[in-house]
Amino acid sequence: MNEPVLYLVGTPIGNLGDFSPRCIEILQSVDFIAAEDTRNTLKLLNHFGIKKPLMSYFEHNKRERGLEILARIREGKTCALVSDAGMPGISDPGEDLVRLMYEEGYTVSVVPGPSALIAALVLSGLPTGRFSFQGFLSTNKKNRKEHLEGVRYAKETLIFYEAPQKLRGTLQDLLETFGNRSIALCRELTKLHETVQRGSIEEMIAFYGENDPRGEYVIVLEGATEEAPQEHFWEKLSPAAHVDYYIQTGLTKKEAIKLVATDRGVPKNEIYNEVMKK
Repeated sequence: MNEPVLYLVGTPIGNLGDFSPRCIEILQSVDFIAAEDTRNTLKLLNHFGIKKPLMSYFEHNKRERGLEILARIREGKTCALVSDAGMPGISDPGEDLVRLMYEEGYTVSVVPGPSALIAALVLSGLPTGRFSFQGFLSTNKKNRKEHLEGVRYAKETLIFYEAPQKLRGTLQDLLETFGNRSIALCRELTKLHETVQRGSIEEMIAFYGENDPRGEYVIVLEGATEEAPQEHFWEKLSPAAHVDYYIQTGLTKKEAIKLVATDRGVPKNEIYNEVMKK
């Protein structure tokens, strides 16, 4: 390899047999490997007889290590970035490093591998033509609620990652936000005990009320079938400001009050009293 390159290398999400010959070839050829957890990556490398220098690159050191990787790239070195499982940059560090490489004018190449979100999507039995990956939900209640409300009326299939200890709470949040939609819970993908549970959110809540969640989950959720409520221009206006708006269009105050009452679905005298307070 004559050119300094950053390779994004997908690693198995459970079954080592999914590691492609090209992935092995690239890891054998690069000068060093940046890994989310060097201990996990070392097990993978040992299995395939690959011996390369390892550098940790994870969420809490990505800024510092990104600059170190860049410095080595500048020296003409080649680097492979891997995550613990799946594609680096998907709910794993990587996108910052890719951006940094492009800003410096260096080549980034991908060596595709398994992806839990795609595997779960095609196994779910839900529509695959349009989907949206939402990653992990925030542990902050306010941020989590805003996230879910933001995709409440999305038509595409939604995909989330979730840890076992948070699954019950997440299922309850999904029910409260989306109603009792169809859902698929996928775990242990590509492994001996691969499991895909299909049903409604309420059925999953009932099941995990009696059974402990085990392993990391990919949640695949049916998209919205209902339309988002139409937002009216006047919803952020006070009744008086609403009346003023119509008066500015040429209506009399009486006509404006009548129309505002119709818009808001309230008696005319209620709007009249609000206007008289001005």
